[in-house]
Amino acid sequence: MPRPRGGAADVTAPRPLERGVGWTPWLYLAPALVVLGGLLVYPVYQLGLISLFRYTQAQVSGGEPAAFRGAGNYADLFSDSQFWQVLLATVVFAGACVVSTLVVGCALAVLLTRVRAVPRLALMLAALGAWATPAVTGSTVWLFLFDPDFGPVNRVLGLGDHSWTYGRYSAFFLVLLEVVWCSFPFVMVTVYAGIRAVPSEVLEAAALDGASQWRIWRSVLAPMLRPILTVVTIQSVIWDFKVFTQIYVITNGGGIAGQNLVLNVYAYQQAFASSQYGLGSAIGVVMLLILLAVTLVYLRLLRRQGEEL
Repeated sequence: MPRPRGGAADVTAPRPLERGVGWTPWLYLAPALVVLGGLLVYPVYQLGLISLFRYTQAQVSGGEPAAFRGAGNYADLFSDSQFWQVLLATVVFAGACVVSTLVVGCALAVLLTRVRAVPRLALMLAALGAWATPAVTGSTVWLFLFDPDFGPVNRVLGLGDHSWTYGRYSAFFLVLLEVVWCSFPFVMVTVYAGIRAVPSEVLEAAALDGASQWRIWRSVLAPMLRPILTVVTIQSVIWDFKVFTQIYVITNGGGIAGQNLVLNVYAYQQAFASSQYGLGSAIGVVMLLILLAVTLVYLRLLRRQGEEL
């Protein structure tokens, strides 16, 4: 009896060409994975390894062998009251930077959709110029603008020889301004591209219903742009939590008596200024774990809300 066409055996039987399809994406990803392994995985492995040893200048120069301490560096770190003060300052400062960057970037992204072509082009070029400026250069420029002797800001505000870097909070505020200035273009450009992808009929319908600009953003644009806002938020958290150059340049290494220290600068001081490379590596591992935890928790909350990322 002839075998019927289109039977179950014909459908389920794998073709020779389909057997290797599962490996094809990995073959395409292999070069990128090799590069990431060399640039990311190996340094993280070395960071974690050094954090388990007593590794000082004596071990670097070969004068003494590295002594295994296990969790000793972490015990010293967690028992240091300065570490907890710096951690709290880092969390508060990074949170303020993230919120400020998102507010400025999203506001300017909406503004770009409201202005004509020439002002839009000028704003885009100015923002991209700020984004492309190296952190050291931008920090030096902002330090000059707020200089107590020659800076134009004090002259315009009539503050005389007021030093913005002397007080703890004014110094953090000055660094926050510079961080937002060099970070908001990424948020602005990304959110603007997302707004342009929203169908104009949706926005027109909301406007015809009498919704204000704030209501349109809160009830229409923000929910539709949530995947994009997730990306820029996570990127901003990572960038602002590990800020180094702006703090180091503007506050001259962490401010008076370390009043403006953040974790990245604190790790640098422990590792290179004090030659406690094992302790500095332990701080780096703690920072890595904190950022991973924040990112995973944020993504998990969005998944529970049914968002596709």
